[in-house]
Order: sequence, then structure tokens, then C-alpha cells
Amino acid sequence: EAQLVESGGGLVEAGGSLRLSCVASGFTFDDHGIGWFRQAPGKEREGVSYISSSEGRTYFADSVKGRFTISSDKAKNTVYLQMNSLKPEDTAVYYCAAVPTHIVGVWDVAQIYPYWGQGTRVTVSS
Repeated sequence: EAQLVESGGGLVEAGGSLRLSCVASGFTFDDHGIGWFRQAPGKEREGVSYISSSEGRTYFADSVKGRFTISSDKAKNTVYLQMNSLKPEDTAVYYCAAVPTHIVGVWDVAQIYPYWGQGTRVTVSS
């Protein structure tokens, strides 16, 4: 059974940093891309970043470019989202999701991802 478990969320002041982790199991890590999404109260879920280590591809939403980085550790089946210079508007529940790399689609379209984690909450105070 495919499973994704996020961790690392919390409360941080504006300008601070957090590192989110997404541990994957139950599927072949190298055959999947991992996306990070977030959903703020009253807003739609939006794509934040994506990584496909096997294909050497990463993507970022314009709102986080230059502040967030994404990386993966194949030995640990884990993807990290390093979030720096956090802003109050980054406050949301952050989810990681996995999609087989052979599925064609735009990385930030949530509907293409069959596997999702339970989310981790990030709160940035002003």
C-alpha cells in the first residue's frame, strides 16, 4: 500500500525557516515524482514544488522561487522541502503527493497525483 508521511511543520516567525520531510513507502520511489502542495483556509490547494530525481527535474511555484528548495534522498525514500524567508502568506497545510513519472500532466495539477499524505501544518506569524 502506497503511503506518504509528512513531518516538519510548525509555528515560525516571518523570515524564519522550516524543513518539511515526506517519507514514501509502498511504491517504487524512483518511478515517481513527488509534489508538494499547500492549502490555506478558504483557498484552493496549490502546487508549491515538484521533484523527479530519476528525470532530474524540479519545479517551483512563482510565489516560492528563490525561497524554497526541494531535494530527495533515494536511500531514505524521502523528499525534503526547505522553506526559507517564510512569509505569513505561506501559512497552510502542506501535503506531499506522488505521481508515476510516466503519467503526462502538469506538475501542479493535483488531480494527476494518486497518492497523498495526511499533511503537516505550517503557521507563519507576522
